[in-house]
Order: sequence, then structure tokens, then C-alpha cells
Amino acid sequence: MSLPVHVVDDLSAAAVGGTVEVGGDEAHHAVAVRRLAVGEQVRLTDGRGRAVTGAVASTAKRLFTLTVAEVEDSPRPEPRVTVVQALPKGDRGELSVEVLTEVGVDTVVPWAASRSVAVWRGERAVKSYAKWAATAREAAKQSRRVWHPTVTPMASTAEVVELVAAADVALVLHEEASAPLAEVEVPASGTVLLVVGPEGGLAPDEVDAFVAAGATSVRLGAEVLRTSTAGVVAVGALLARTPRWGA
Repeated sequence: MSLPVHVVDDLSAAAVGGTVEVGGDEAHHAVAVRRLAVGEQVRLTDGRGRAVTGAVASTAKRLFTLTVAEVEDSPRPEPRVTVVQALPKGDRGELSVEVLTEVGVDTVVPWAASRSVAVWRGERAVKSYAKWAATAREAAKQSRRVWHPTVTPMASTAEVVELVAAADVALVLHEEASAPLAEVEVPASGTVLLVVGPEGGLAPDEVDAFVAAGATSVRLGAEVLRTSTAGVVAVGALLARTPRWGA
């Protein structure tokens, strides 16, 4: 069984034999909810590639310390995967972020597509973004990731076009596309960007803009998946043909 993982802001000064202090909500959850005990082995990560393991040296109400036994620095996985996720309705946005994080996506971009049912404005935009970011953080801990994904601020279609143009490989999931995703050549490094449309589907002008910027319109298969699950299925199909998944 893998060790429990907790996130700290900075592990740059961590060294074998030294002590790392964990406080705030992260420590409160570990001590008060998980009943973390002195002597228990724990793994800490900063979400930027560094992880340390060691035994808990002390605990308090909102604090625990760990004596570092091992420091591990992991390179950022390649290729890097960005998913542009059109805003789904209800809590399906958090579901999408959760499974995309678990499968290994590096960046999630919320996108206000023209046919998105959900709308992020004002205070709702702030709260919705915070939910997506918190979901990514918790899912990264659950899946034992040492590189955590980034959730960007909501993007407009024009901004997504710019992301498409900058990617090494850009793909748009579209049920009317003739090219199957299975035939896409996946690079061993660089950036792969995937655009996932909303429940109402992509508007023709959106598809045209992305293709004009360099994207390839692809289909997953005969089935039409929900927007909250299409991304994770597509990313899994792509990563299975990369060094990230041992291909």
C-alpha cells in the first residue's frame, strides 16, 4: 500500500535528516481527521516534482513535523497534456477535472464555449474556478502525483485559438470528424492539446477557427460521450501510446 500524501508549498530546502513542518488545513486534516500519529511514515510533495518521505516526529492541533529520510526529484512527464474543457452544467465540471487529474493531464483550461450551458460570471466565476482548482489539488494527492496540474483562469474562444496555435499537436473532439483519434501520431515530448466541447456540441465557427489555427478534428468512435468523460477517455487513448504509460 502506498504512503499517504500531503501537500506543502515549498520543499526546496528539504534534506535528508532535516525536518519539514506542515501546518494549516493540510495538517488539521492529517491530525484531526486521519488521526496521523508520531512514527507513521508519510510522503510530502510540493506538486512541482519534489517529494520527501519520512516518519512523523510530532503532532499538534494544526501542525505536524516530519523527519526527512528520502528526497526524490522527478522530471516533468513528457509529453505535456493540456485539456481545454468547455464548461459543463452542474457538478460535472469538478468530475471532469478530477478524472483528468487522475489520468495525468498537466493543464486544464476552462472554456466558455458558445453552446456551454453553464456560465461563469462575477462571484460565481470566482467560486467555480476555486472548486476546479481544489478538485485538481485533492485528485492529485489521491493519485499520488508529484507534478500537480494547473487550472488556468477561464479562457475565451480567441484565447483557445492561441493555445491551439502554440501546441505541438492540437486535437478537437468532434462527433462529425472523419479522422479517428486512434490514427493520430502522438509525440514523445512537447505539448499535446485537446479541446472538449460542451453538452450542446461545438459550434461550426469554433471548429473552423481551431482547425485554421492548426488543430485536427478527430472522433473517438461511434459512441457520443458526455463532455465530462470524453476528455479522460481521449487522453487515456493518447497517453497509452507515449513513454508516460510505458509505450
